[in-house]
Amino acid sequence: MASIDILANRFHSYDKMYIQDLREQSFGDWPFREECNCTPEKMAMAGFVHCPSENEPDVACCFFCLLELEGWEPDDDPWSEHVKRSPNCGFLTMRKDVTELTVAEFFRKEKERLTVYLRKVCHKKMAFLRDEIDQTLESLKSQLESI
Repeated sequence: MASIDILANRFHSYDKMYIQDLREQSFGDWPFREECNCTPEKMAMAGFVHCPSENEPDVACCFFCLLELEGWEPDDDPWSEHVKRSPNCGFLTMRKDVTELTVAEFFRKEKERLTVYLRKVCHKKMAFLRDEIDQTLESLKSQLESI
């Protein structure tokens, strides 16, 4: 359950990632730099935050729709990859920079982002609980069979 809590905390902190500079700063250890399409600047412009794991150093996640992509190639275009896999992302459909949004527009966007966040965390927790139930049932079955 601890990994779900870590995941939930990471996604929850994405509320600050409306600012492109903050997204770009997350790419400190990003493997692609000059002469690539997927530079930190372009990744951040497309709404991505760098969220590497031990096994996957190039995982990037959209701060808004939580789309996670890995296996980036130097020629990959972050915006195109994002649109291809999550065309209805609230970040991609924003028509203004966050600094140009009215307070009401910002709160509508943030409500949308939090809805996505809550859905994802709830789905992860439900999947965890289903696994726990399956393991418990298997354990009970084997105990009953051994009687």
